[in-house]
Order: sequence, then structure tokens, then C-alpha cells
Amino acid sequence: MSTINVPKREEVSSNNQAIFDTLENAVGFVPNLYATYAHSENALGNYLNLANAKTSLSAKQKEVVNLAVSEVNQCIYCLSAHTAIGKMNGFNDQQIVELRAGGASFDSKLDALAKLAKNITEKRGKTDAAVLENFFAQGWTKENLVDTIVLVGDKTISNYLHRTTDVPVDFPVVQPLENAIV
Repeated sequence: MSTINVPKREEVSSNNQAIFDTLENAVGFVPNLYATYAHSENALGNYLNLANAKTSLSAKQKEVVNLAVSEVNQCIYCLSAHTAIGKMNGFNDQQIVELRAGGASFDSKLDALAKLAKNITEKRGKTDAAVLENFFAQGWTKENLVDTIVLVGDKTISNYLHRTTDVPVDFPVVQPLENAIV
């Protein structure tokens, strides 16, 4: 059980209250992990700016990275959230399980992206040459590489925040990977 509370709107700064209102209007609720960032005056806004920054990766490609990274970092909150978002971006249950495992047998280009995201995370940036070579062989660019690394960092921040605070998951909770094989 977490010793860190999920702050309510009235417990955060006026700046963060405005962000809560924007999230409420856009998403329908303030996800617990986002609310947890609001313990800091600046972290929520800074994180959302990073997470919503322009990138060469599509929303669907970003979910490939989010799922692979969150699995390596064993973040149940982010795995649950990005499973739901992955489905909204067109992935089915089997594909999501594969992406969590760091692959995509259904699409060679996404497979290279998933393998890269997993490898970067597992090796803490010391990417295997063969993984990087395969990434480029599948048509990815240097811009895509840099944007993927930024996204790995973005997702790792949220993974670490949840792993440290253990705030309640407010998305349908996914099963551990070994139990999720469909």
C-alpha cells in the first residue's frame, strides 16, 4: 500500500488545478498517476509537455514503445493504461501481449521498434548493434531513433513514479505477462 496519496484537486496548486480541469475535460478524469505528479508545482506540466511533444512517431508507434518499456520496468500502472490506449490505437489483445514482450510478429517494422525499445531499456542505453542495425534495416531513421530514446525516457519517468509511489491503478488492471499469453 502506498504511503503517497493521490492528491485531490483542492489539494494542489492553482496551476495544477487548471491542468486537472483540462485533463478532466479531455479524458473524462484525472488519472491517478498524473495527479501524483501534482505533488510538485511543476512536474505535472513539465511531464505533460514532454509526453505531448511533437515526435516523428505516430500514436500507434508510441504505444509500441510504451508497452515494451513498461513491461521491462514492470510498471503495472503504465502497462494497464497503455493496454487500454493501445486498444484505442487498433492493437488487439494478442498484439499487445507481443508488444509487452518486446516484439511484433504481425509487423516487421513495429517488431524492430519494439525490440529496440526493450533493448534500450534493458541495457540502460547501451543498445546492441544488431538491434540497432535491424531498426534501420526496417526503414526507421536517425530521427526516429532519437525520438524513440526520448520516449523511452518519458515512459521510464512514469514507470519509476508509479513503482515508487504505488498509487492505485485506475485503468483495467492487466495480468502479469506470463499469465497474459492469449
